[in-house]
Amino acid sequence: MPEFPYSRLRRWPDVEADNLQAHDATDLLLVERALSLDIPGSETVVIGDEYGAITLALTDAGRHGIRVHQDLATGRRALEHNAEDLGLAGFVAHKLDAELLSGARLVLLQLPKSLAELEEIADAVARWAASGVVLVAGGRVKHMTLAQNEVLGRSFAHVQPQRAERKSRLIEASDARPVPADPPFPVTAQHDGLTLVAHGGACAGARLDIGTRVLLEVLGSRVGGSVSRVLDLGCGTGALAVSYALAHPEAQVIATDRSAAAVASARATAAANGVADRITVMHDDAASEIADASVDVVLLNPPFHLGTSVHTGAATRLFEAAARVLRPGGELFTVYNSSLGYRAELARLIGHTEQLSRTPKFTVTRSIRTPEERRS
Repeated sequence: MPEFPYSRLRRWPDVEADNLQAHDATDLLLVERALSLDIPGSETVVIGDEYGAITLALTDAGRHGIRVHQDLATGRRALEHNAEDLGLAGFVAHKLDAELLSGARLVLLQLPKSLAELEEIADAVARWAASGVVLVAGGRVKHMTLAQNEVLGRSFAHVQPQRAERKSRLIEASDARPVPADPPFPVTAQHDGLTLVAHGGACAGARLDIGTRVLLEVLGSRVGGSVSRVLDLGCGTGALAVSYALAHPEAQVIATDRSAAAVASARATAAANGVADRITVMHDDAASEIADASVDVVLLNPPFHLGTSVHTGAATRLFEAAARVLRPGGELFTVYNSSLGYRAELARLIGHTEQLSRTPKFTVTRSIRTPEERRS
């Protein structure tokens, strides 16, 4: 059988750059381990396949009917595009639920960045997969910790790290433990009258991160009047969207995030605060499903990393998205690490940008959407 053409895989529509690849050695190790086991594709589940390298390599090898869960909308779209480019089909996308895992004997997992997300996934596998399921998790050695073994050990009696190869390592977990009546996630926390609900994969969990808190303090005195349509871009658990909806009952609020865990969290947060009927939560990448020039205000706390790589391209994509969806004269309120110095880029992409607040760690700016021909 010819070797799978990993080099043809793309990250698009995610950020692409010379130092960002659509596959790594962990993908190859997981594929090799799966092919060494006599388990059909219909009983195989792939979780965390960033751009489709695992799913498509196994499909190309004849393992059809694989069920796959990808948290990020960009990853799902990249998998679809890569599958189309390679002429491959026969896998099925699912949420992280019983339908994904029912009857699964083999689960392949690219280890997530957070222990909370790993705990939720491990519990789901132990809860819903076949009784003899084997979970094979892999990651880059430099990002792996003993705490990951401990988390897996809460759901599996046998957790065995393998020898490192090509700077990656696999961990095999088997003999699922009895699960508690209730899953460990989502979790809930109170913050000065705001209830936050978070699934394991939601950034910052049920905490109100410092940047969001700083932006909320500024928004309390800056936004109001006749604003009718507000977008929380990259909403996370929905803190900004819900806080705005609570303070402005007349506003139509939209919350979008590329993470499925974040979207589920934001919906739960909206419901917990009694504003689910006034917030539309969408699983979307960079507001691609929002019409041009249709939003009055965008609220944004952008990421400064892509997975485990520090890369400002993620923020730039969101600035560009804000520029597209804001009406002329619309406002973008952004909070970011002061060291990143985004003000010039915001002025270039959006329009006139002023600093509203600055602490040693965070800066809050207001940018007014100016037509490109009038921007200097």
